[in-house]
Amino acid sequence: MTEKRDYRDTVFLPKTEFPMKAGLPQKEPGIQARWEAEKLYEQLRDARRGRPKFMYHDGPPYANGDMHIGHALNHTIKDMVCRTQNLLGKDAPYVPGWDCHGLPIEWKVEEQYRKAKKNKDEVPLLEFRAECRAYAQHWVDVQRGQLKRLGVMADWDNPYLTMQPESEATIVAELLKFAESGQLYRGAKPVMWSPVEKTALAEAEVEYEDITSTQIDVAFEIVESPIPELVGAHAVIWTTTPWTIPVNQAVAYGPEVEYLLVEASPIRILIAKSLADAAFRRLANAGVLTLDPADPSFRTDDIVWEGKGSDLAGTIARHPMHHLGGFFAEPRPLLPGDFVTTDSGTGLVHMAPDHGEDDFELCKSSRSKAMASTVKTGVGWADKAR
Repeated sequence: MTEKRDYRDTVFLPKTEFPMKAGLPQKEPGIQARWEAEKLYEQLRDARRGRPKFMYHDGPPYANGDMHIGHALNHTIKDMVCRTQNLLGKDAPYVPGWDCHGLPIEWKVEEQYRKAKKNKDEVPLLEFRAECRAYAQHWVDVQRGQLKRLGVMADWDNPYLTMQPESEATIVAELLKFAESGQLYRGAKPVMWSPVEKTALAEAEVEYEDITSTQIDVAFEIVESPIPELVGAHAVIWTTTPWTIPVNQAVAYGPEVEYLLVEASPIRILIAKSLADAAFRRLANAGVLTLDPADPSFRTDDIVWEGKGSDLAGTIARHPMHHLGGFFAEPRPLLPGDFVTTDSGTGLVHMAPDHGEDDFELCKSSRSKAMASTVKTGVGWADKAR
């Protein structure tokens, strides 16, 4: 019987000092410490000085919490891009940055206040800002350590921070350039506002919750018009966002849409001709009109006036909440809107510039024209209506 051979002696492999286990959790910090001790990033910058530049701007994270997987992916990819460009012989610095302003940081500081039963409004403004700055600096330091741990090679000792005086000075200097070139102007636009935080919000900071609203028809009483029959009648709008009615500032019509003024007991209604039957059925079912819901059609002799939307220019209505005075007592002009359709509703659209882009642009344009008219004649539509 032959002896069983041990074939290990016949296998010739190179001898290395590589351990059987990688032990990366223990080994990686050592590698990173060596990179820092040898100033590897600085050596690379010196070696690439004078070469063609490759600038990679770092979109800064907020300094208000730990890094998450999205940050890790973002910075790792950027590190790979810069390393690749450096290997291609370019001077590709990686300067990390942090956004140290805004609601996310203020909110975190206020959370600490609430835990301590502290009222933000009782804290001096400069003290509150100093606390926000200290909070942001704390998280800059924490996040910097976490990103280093990912192996990202960057100029960690000289990051750019939006709260640095030199950063703020640069912003002001660039703004001055816009002003000097005539590109800076005072305009108007809707701004998201947090009544709780008492601060403006970026659109990205607003999260919308899906809701189902009750659709409503709203009558705007016409108080002035170049068409005598319209005075005292009601321009009826239909909306699926009833919560925007309080901030209404105008009613839009389609210049090429055909409209009717109908005597519909107990009121006269201005409405798009093609939508009249459907609207009257809706209003009859709601008990607003004294019509048979099964046959809500109107007679031809009930039509008081008929014409195009363009004929409505100069017509002014009043808000259904006008009795509250103030903002609600201001006149609501009927304005031409190319976006008005007759797919549904009444062919008249209420304008809430705080809540819609078309609404905002139309009302802003109308206000500008009214102001120009006031300058030329001393009277605008708002003054005439009063």
